Amino acid sequence: MQRILTRGEIETLDRTSVVRLISPMPDTFSTRAQRLRDLATDNPIEDYLLLIAQLADAQQQVFAQDWSLTAIDESQLAQAQAHGMPPFSASNIKRDATWRAMLSAILEQLLQQTTHSEPLPDAVRNNLVQLADDINNKPELIEQQADDLLNQKLEKIDAARAPFIMAGLQVYWSQLVAGLESQKIPAHTPFGLCPCCGSQPVSSTVMLGGPKEQIRYATCSLCSSQWHIVRVTCTHCEDTKKLAYHSLEEGSAGIKAESCDHCQHYRKIFYLDKEQFAEAFADDLASLPLDILMGEANFYRANNNPYFWQAAEQ
Repeated sequence: MQRILTRGEIETLDRTSVVRLISPMPDTFSTRAQRLRDLATDNPIEDYLLLIAQLADAQQQVFAQDWSLTAIDESQLAQAQAHGMPPFSASNIKRDATWRAMLSAILEQLLQQTTHSEPLPDAVRNNLVQLADDINNKPELIEQQADDLLNQKLEKIDAARAPFIMAGLQVYWSQLVAGLESQKIPAHTPFGLCPCCGSQPVSSTVMLGGPKEQIRYATCSLCSSQWHIVRVTCTHCEDTKKLAYHSLEEGSAGIKAESCDHCQHYRKIFYLDKEQFAEAFADDLASLPLDILMGEANFYRANNNPYFWQAAEQ
């Protein structure tokens, strides 16, 4: 019978025996796209999941290209180490204009890959055409919208454009961090934030098999890096005493919302021993009814899924 490690046992494990950081995989976005398609059937938001699957496919095409991004220099790494800060902090580093070229390439892929089985709705196509035009003619507007997204300025976010702009930022940051050796990341960075780019996690996953068996990893909402977070700990405020786990009556036992009465926030947690193919972004997006349940219980999402933004209430 499989035994689940207690919090105390996990904390006392030899730190060198726990894989601390998992870099973005080469097939990160294609795996996400396939999972979205698998989850779309009979889902209340089936059409939207299929649209985001197309977007993830386009991201994969662009991510697989060699964009020759400038590597971080040793002085920047040394400064990050000295201050215990993520070396590719989304709020501090200056973005190379290459990210806009990546976004343009994603939009071009999306507009070209329309098929009879997965056509783009006219409203979406018009939105993408206008966004592509603004990238070329109003780059300062796109940069400002990117800043607003990265800084979670919800009142300024265009919910229709946000998933696509975030898609470009995701590919850019995923390429930035993909080749970075984990030992060059500071050992101690702010809790609950990605040690590579300082962004919040979209969800967390309890792994299955090998040295990661029953170990939890948070997945970065921006660069898709995964980092170890001890279980039975609020990923938002680090409280360990006021946690509860919620699931839908007819939902999968491998998908739960981890809530915290201390901060009144929640994030979803996926258990691969019960939901083997769960993917941090796709399964979070496909389980919106669980978000509704948590809202009715007066808990707040710790942060948005980058593929789904709601316009701020006026």
